[in-house]
Amino acid sequence: MKTRAAILWEPHTEWSVEDIELDPPKRGELLVKLAASGLCHSDEHLVTGDMVLDPELAEAFGLKQFPVIGGHEGAGVVQEVGPDTVGFEVGDHVVFSFIPSCGKCPSCSTGHQHLCDLGAFLLSGMQLSDFSYRHHAKDGRDLGIMVGLGTFSPYTVVNVDSAVKIRPDVPLERAALVGCGVTTGWGSATYAADVQSGETVAVVGIGGIGMSAVQGAAMAGARYVVAIDPVDWKREKALTLGATHTAASMADAQALISEITQGAMADKAILAVGLATGDLIAPMMSLVKKAGRGVVTAVANMMADDVKLNLFEMSMMRKELVGCIFGNANPRYDIPRLLDLYMDGRLKLDEMVTTTYSLDQINQGYQDMRDGKNIRGVIVYDD
Repeated sequence: MKTRAAILWEPHTEWSVEDIELDPPKRGELLVKLAASGLCHSDEHLVTGDMVLDPELAEAFGLKQFPVIGGHEGAGVVQEVGPDTVGFEVGDHVVFSFIPSCGKCPSCSTGHQHLCDLGAFLLSGMQLSDFSYRHHAKDGRDLGIMVGLGTFSPYTVVNVDSAVKIRPDVPLERAALVGCGVTTGWGSATYAADVQSGETVAVVGIGGIGMSAVQGAAMAGARYVVAIDPVDWKREKALTLGATHTAASMADAQALISEITQGAMADKAILAVGLATGDLIAPMMSLVKKAGRGVVTAVANMMADDVKLNLFEMSMMRKELVGCIFGNANPRYDIPRLLDLYMDGRLKLDEMVTTTYSLDQINQGYQDMRDGKNIRGVIVYDD
């Protein structure tokens, strides 16, 4: 079939919205008509080159990361099921999980679906079923798809391991958000940070992921949630989504957290900025108390390896610094659970969407994100 998609032909260029050809699904695949796609910062990392495979490594494994159709935060309705494919039917409502879960590998089998072995192939752009392509440019060239999804198109073909069936009464434009940002942020607080009732939590950076971390910390029963961001209106918004205090910088937060905790400092801190850099780790960890935990959720440049950290403080105060991917969640369990919380009025998704765009407005959407105008921008597809 013919459809349209936003293609990134190479890093440091804009998204190009073009007509494409889409093959039907093969075994273990679904054709899905999307209702919406979130404009997540991870796709911006393709543009900036922060999430680009080393050219020599890619060549050694026969990988070609570009051109690629972006987008990995989407929800829609199954239009066609590949031959001999079980578990899904035409008409099913699905959310895409940006980390697939095969259910068979050691990680999935031990309840760590966010570490599924299929994650090793996500930046290849190829289909997970047979490592070929279903999306093609007008000139016949194969097009990769971001983490096996490619939600910057109203139609896409995905592997069943990346699709999570959801209840049909959830608005798909909101359900899309739990495919990445909301689950990542919420899980950063509830799973990776393991926030407990009565604790003090600092969240550094309050975009889509950080604002979800604020919600997760509040929902877990934190006494104080300090939202840290230089953008004034985001700090005001955070106070409506569970934050009890705000600060414009980690330096400002240092005195604030010391005051509200009588010098003990925060039990947990979560780094959710647009791009993690090594110089942010030490100030984040300075917000954390003895035996407290710092969580790095933000994506860093793939080649970044320089971290500033006071090692004496790390050991003598027994602090913990941990990594986090997809909120350390189990998508097949947590995506439906979060949507239940939304339908119950406890998880705020409507309030997370700042601006909606058409596919043709994708570059404006990302410029708005860079300018600090959005918590989450969302592409909405016409019926």
